[in-house]
Amino acid sequence: MKCPSCGYKNDKVVDSRLSGDGKSIRRRRECLKCKRRYTTHEYMEGISLLVKKKDGRCEQFDRQKILSGIIKACEKRPVSLEKMEAVATSVERLIYKKYEKEIKSFDIGEIVMAKLAELDDVAYVRFASVYRQFKDVKQFMEELKGMLQRDK
Repeated sequence: MKCPSCGYKNDKVVDSRLSGDGKSIRRRRECLKCKRRYTTHEYMEGISLLVKKKDGRCEQFDRQKILSGIIKACEKRPVSLEKMEAVATSVERLIYKKYEKEIKSFDIGEIVMAKLAELDDVAYVRFASVYRQFKDVKQFMEELKGMLQRDK
């Protein structure tokens, strides 16, 4: 494992814990050179799931893409990284439970939006605006109105 701070290749594991769902291991590591600590997550390699994109291409499912989108949506919001990772894990678990070999990227986006709506309204709107590619303010306002009606 390379240190994300200095790039040194040797570290030591300071702490290991099983995740809440029991499907991954969280490890706290310390670089032997710069002494910085960082966290890694180990997941069991599962059955390969393909994601069918809008243009017809297929690519392998990547949890990191989901987490990256969630982190961008939650930027400068009072949402901890642990909560964002929990959402990504929840999305991943739901996808593997519901789909066997292939999932449309549209379906992934809908699942992520539903989870973000429960987590943080602003993060939900940010993700929806990029995911649904709002063309103008009118589309944006329609999404907000729907969200406000849901909260009543």
